[in-house]
Amino acid sequence: MNIAVIGTGYVGLVTGTCFAETGNRVVCVDIDEEKVQKLRQGVLPIYEPGLEAIFRRNLRGGRLHFTTSYEEAIPQADIVFLALPTPSDGDGSADLKYVLQAAETLGPLLQGYTVVVNKSTVPVGTAEKVRQVLSKYVDETQFDVVSNPEFLREGVAVNDFMRPDRVVIGTRSERARQLMKKLYAPFVRQGNPILFMDERSAEMTKYAANAYLATRISFMNEIANLCERLGANVDWVRRGMGSDSRIGKRFLFPGVGFGGSCFPKDVRALRHMAREVGYDFKIIDAVIDVNARQKSLLGQKIKTFFGGNLTGRKIAIWGLAFKPETDDIREAPSLELIDFLLSEGAQVHVYDPEAMANVEKVYGDALHYGSDMYEILRDAEALAIVTEWQVFRTPDFNRMLELMRTPAIFDGRNIYDVDEIKKMRFHYESIGRVPVRRYTSPKHVDDERAS
Repeated sequence: MNIAVIGTGYVGLVTGTCFAETGNRVVCVDIDEEKVQKLRQGVLPIYEPGLEAIFRRNLRGGRLHFTTSYEEAIPQADIVFLALPTPSDGDGSADLKYVLQAAETLGPLLQGYTVVVNKSTVPVGTAEKVRQVLSKYVDETQFDVVSNPEFLREGVAVNDFMRPDRVVIGTRSERARQLMKKLYAPFVRQGNPILFMDERSAEMTKYAANAYLATRISFMNEIANLCERLGANVDWVRRGMGSDSRIGKRFLFPGVGFGGSCFPKDVRALRHMAREVGYDFKIIDAVIDVNARQKSLLGQKIKTFFGGNLTGRKIAIWGLAFKPETDDIREAPSLELIDFLLSEGAQVHVYDPEAMANVEKVYGDALHYGSDMYEILRDAEALAIVTEWQVFRTPDFNRMLELMRTPAIFDGRNIYDVDEIKKMRFHYESIGRVPVRRYTSPKHVDDERAS
């Protein structure tokens, strides 16, 4: 098939590349000329494991193309995917201007029957809005608008696309249904379902799924905070809960809150949609409030450790991306921690395997950027772990003790075993577990610095 993908962000690139991998001819459109030129040269603007190899293979094979011209991509397309940003407005609603602008542009270019697919996460009712725009330019018998939300997890997006748990397609058109079924057939050969439904239900499915997962995370963060106060260990609580087949094991890990491009934006958009129809969605309000509080937790733990004064203290941070295996820092908990530490007068030294360049674009020379994870520990008075990259899980603890002025670790992802840490000389605080306290006051910290 001939496929056009409008937008070369995270979703657009993965979508276009994976469809090309199954033999389709894909043309991706973006208005950023510099970005398009780099893509033509084989340079990816994002880090996503497994994407680069199939991206370059399909670029070389002539199945994957990039252009700034709608005229080059749209007239020949059987299916047009809209993979455009829908950022949050000030009231939490999803801004549809990029989606509707794209519809205005491609409408006059449609030739023959074409399926236009909303791949972006869009509010309920967006398919109808796109249909209204297109109908100004072409008869409604010549196109259908389909909702096909993405369920890609950054870090494993290629696998998610190539082997999806399910494919959700919202359409009431039998013609569009058959075309979409043919397109996705190579991806569901092992029997995972293609779920057909109406457009509004498909749009709602994406928000409901992300909001539910965000709710699990916030619930476990609340349980973890209570565990700390009651002397329980959230690791055991999590395992006890997750072994229940009605609950399951996933998304029960406490931490310093969720970030990224999806969960924060989508729960806010769901709350806005509820308010627009007069529904008080109390659970979603709580999820948003708990996540905001959780993001401030690590900074407060560090400040308390130093007796309320962080001025001049050197604090090291391991992990900047909102999750491992990505360079995405959108709404990452690390940014809130950095802002807090800087506002308190601390010297902040950071390291991340992939996200350093993106953080430097935001903070410039306000931070110190390490070339490796150990460099930033020299004379550090505390280490905060914010992203659970695999490389941080089994560090050289003896080397850390030698480098750090004060061996204090604040683990926002619970990546170390408390019993093992007890055998070492670290002060160790995590989320929902009893701290390993080596110091009881700032004076003891300063005594350690002098020794």
